[in-house]
Amino acid sequence: MSALPPKRESFGSKFGVIAAAAGSAIGLGNIWRFPYVAGENGGAAFIILYLAFVIAIGIPVMLSEFTIGRRAQQNVYGSFRKLAPNRPWYLIGIMGVVAAFMILAFYTAVAGWTLEYIYQAITGGFNGKTPGELNNMFDSFTSGTSRPLIWFFVFMGLTAFIIMAGVKNGIEKSTKILMPLLLIILVILIVRSVTLPGAAKGISFLFKPDFSKIGASTVLEALGQAFFSLSIGMGTLVTYGSYIQKSDDLGSTAFSVAMTDTFIAIMAGLAIFPAVFAFDITPGYGEGLVFVTLPNIFQQMPGGTIFSIMFFLLLGVAALTSTISVLEVIVAFFVEELKMKRKAATYLATFSVSLLGIMCVLSTSSMADFKIFGFTVFGLMNFTTANILLPLGGLLIVIFVAWFFGRDKAKDELTNGGKLKALYLPVFMFIIKYVAPLAIAFVFLQGLGLINLK
Repeated sequence: MSALPPKRESFGSKFGVIAAAAGSAIGLGNIWRFPYVAGENGGAAFIILYLAFVIAIGIPVMLSEFTIGRRAQQNVYGSFRKLAPNRPWYLIGIMGVVAAFMILAFYTAVAGWTLEYIYQAITGGFNGKTPGELNNMFDSFTSGTSRPLIWFFVFMGLTAFIIMAGVKNGIEKSTKILMPLLLIILVILIVRSVTLPGAAKGISFLFKPDFSKIGASTVLEALGQAFFSLSIGMGTLVTYGSYIQKSDDLGSTAFSVAMTDTFIAIMAGLAIFPAVFAFDITPGYGEGLVFVTLPNIFQQMPGGTIFSIMFFLLLGVAALTSTISVLEVIVAFFVEELKMKRKAATYLATFSVSLLGIMCVLSTSSMADFKIFGFTVFGLMNFTTANILLPLGGLLIVIFVAWFFGRDKAKDELTNGGKLKALYLPVFMFIIKYVAPLAIAFVFLQGLGLINLK
């Protein structure tokens, strides 16, 4: 067996692992997409479905990634090459690194928007504006070039600064601060939101079960949301898994991360929708909800400026904990495969991602007419990762653990060499052998439009 890289870092505590991995999973989608999708698909009925898929499929896939990473003690590419030498499984690792490049490029572009809106909230940029003017404000900003680019570089630089500090002093230390901060802001926003007159309608929208809205497409929506919200299939959790100490319990860690991610998503709904309904505003979707509808609500709310600042700070924190994890996938690859120093690897990764990121930023302005297969650069990065690379990566990862890595090695890793009991092992193996591949295949085919269940 080859020697481990000298002085390889690891997370210093279980809380550090959970904060970092949950931070990776909790992103912009948790704050605006999950609550809306839940509300439109039967509220509590959808949440029950979603929770079932997180536990039955999401956690086993996450556990598979943690197992690979901790066993190999390598980056995502190096892990497969070490565990399956002279076999083509390393292609999964290459897919993970490529996905990380693409995701970081377009995701940081959107993350930059949150900085613009923090600035606008602080300077009173929303004050006195009608919904139409707020909509024009958003369109004007995204169709510009200089400001979106500036905020992109600020966010990219902040991400790189944290990664450069290393696993323990960078990733772990920052997420130990950012995750509690995110939780505190959410709690304050929830208290303000649910105490507004008329807030009960929003709570009902999110939590009242409507099983009449549950159909085949809703089931797939819940499955897809569970899969994508946990940051599965792109190498992040393999990379983070490689930093988990051998004494930590992988099973309880994966469960804690998944539950934290779900809890934050539901809390985000409680922060947003009571306020939306209190002001009798039809809930918008995605960008419209976050960058147009909510600023309109905040300026009508007593103390709205403070809550507006807090909300966009919340978005920025959620985005940052995600960009950190994605950049680490690339940096770990450069450090271990190209034998680079972490500082140089961070510079190279940041520079190369930024080249692609600039084109993503300009996809809503000067490069809007530049299309590849009918997509803007931003759209192509988004579609390719969400509909091809992530589900395909997740599918191949569970097949690898179930059919190649095998039960004995999985048991050894999940029980910490026999020191722990892993009573869930038979269920885990059954799921990753049969259930998860089938479920992920459905998500994959639906994403490509090859099946369309109504």
